[in-house]
Amino acid sequence: MSSPGPEPAGPLAAQSRVFSVRRLAALVRKESLQLVRDPSTILIAFVLPAVLLFLFGYAVSLDIRGVRLGVVLESDGAPAQSLAAAFAGTRYFRITTVHDRRAVADQLVSGALRGYVVIPQDFEQRLATGGSRPLVQVVTDGSQPNTANFVANYARGVVIGWRAQQADDGVSAAAATPTIALAPRFWFNPEIDSRRALIPGAIAVVMTIIGTLLTALVVAREWERGTMEAIMSTPATVAEILLGKLLPYFALGLAAMVCSTLLALFVFGVPLRGSWFALLLLSSVFLMPALGQGLLISALARNQFVAAQVALITGFLPAFLLSGFIYEIASMPWPIRWLTSVVPARYFVSALQTVFLAGDVWPLLLRDLAAMLAIGAVFFLIALRRTRKSLDV
Repeated sequence: MSSPGPEPAGPLAAQSRVFSVRRLAALVRKESLQLVRDPSTILIAFVLPAVLLFLFGYAVSLDIRGVRLGVVLESDGAPAQSLAAAFAGTRYFRITTVHDRRAVADQLVSGALRGYVVIPQDFEQRLATGGSRPLVQVVTDGSQPNTANFVANYARGVVIGWRAQQADDGVSAAAATPTIALAPRFWFNPEIDSRRALIPGAIAVVMTIIGTLLTALVVAREWERGTMEAIMSTPATVAEILLGKLLPYFALGLAAMVCSTLLALFVFGVPLRGSWFALLLLSSVFLMPALGQGLLISALARNQFVAAQVALITGFLPAFLLSGFIYEIASMPWPIRWLTSVVPARYFVSALQTVFLAGDVWPLLLRDLAAMLAIGAVFFLIALRRTRKSLDV
C-alpha cells in the first residue's frame, strides 16, 4: 500500500504532533454528518437491536412450558385420579391421559410426547404402606437430555406437592409430609423467568454488534475508498483521527443502549433494580473494548467484507457463546473458561444481570468495570500502533 505522503516539516510538523481539540471537533462533526447520511448505520444501531431483542425475548426461552406428557392411569382409585388431576392442573405439562402404557409408548418414539408417567394398578396399596417402592414411574425421551431432566424433575415435584396437599387435607396418614420440609426461595428472580436473565444478556450481545461491527465497517470503508489516506495526510494526529472516528459511534451506542433498556423495561417487563447511572457507566466502559476491537479489525482488514466477517467471528460469536449469556461459564471445560476471560461481553453480561436483577452491587460492578477497561486499553493501544505503522509503508 502506498504512503499518504511524506511527513510535514517545520512548524507544521510541530503543530501536527500537538493534540488539538479544534481539529478533533472538526473530525467529529465530519463523522457525525456522514453517520446521519448513512441509513444502514441507523438501521444497524436502532432497528437491529429491536429485532434481536424481540427474537431473544419471545423465541428463545429456557423455561419449560406446555411440555407434552402422557399419564397412564392404570388404577381407577380416587387417589390415583387425584394425582392425575394434579398433573393436568400444572402449567408445565399438556397432559394426554390413557389407561394402557402401550398407547403412549409409540407416541414417545415418534416425538408426539416427551415422556409419560405411569400410575400403577397397586398405587393405593403403595400409598398406604409407604416403604421404598416408588409411587409412580416416569419415562422420558433421552434424545433431548435437557428436556428429559426437566420432565423428570417437574414430575417429581408434582408428586411431592400432591402428597403434601394430601397430608394437609388429612386424607391419608401414610401420605405424611417428610420430616424435613423444604421451602425454596429464589432471590432476584422469584418467578424463575428465564427472560429476565436473557434480556440483559441479549442487550450485551446487541451492544457488541453495534460497537464492533459498525466501527469495523465504517473505518474499513474509509480505507477501501482511499479517504482514510487523505485524512492521514492532514496535520491531525493519529489519536485525533481515531477519536474523531469513534466518538460519534460512542454516542450512537449509548443511544441504542437507552432504547434497548426501555424495551426491556416496558415491553418485556424486566425490572431495573439498579440505577441509570450505573447502567450508563457500564455501557460507556463496555463500548471502549467494543469500539477498540472494531477499530483494530478495520486497521488490519481495510476491506468491508473481510472486516464484517472478522467482526462477526471475533465479536458476535464469542459474545453469544462465551459470555455466559446462554451457557453457564462454570460448566465449561477449563481451557474454554480461561478463554472467556478475554471476552469483554462476559463481564458486561454479568454486570447487566447484576444491575437489572440485584441492583448497584458495586464490589461486583467494579470488578467487571476494571476488566473491561483493561481489555479496551489493550485494543486501543494495538490499533494506535498499527495505524501509525501504516503511515510508514
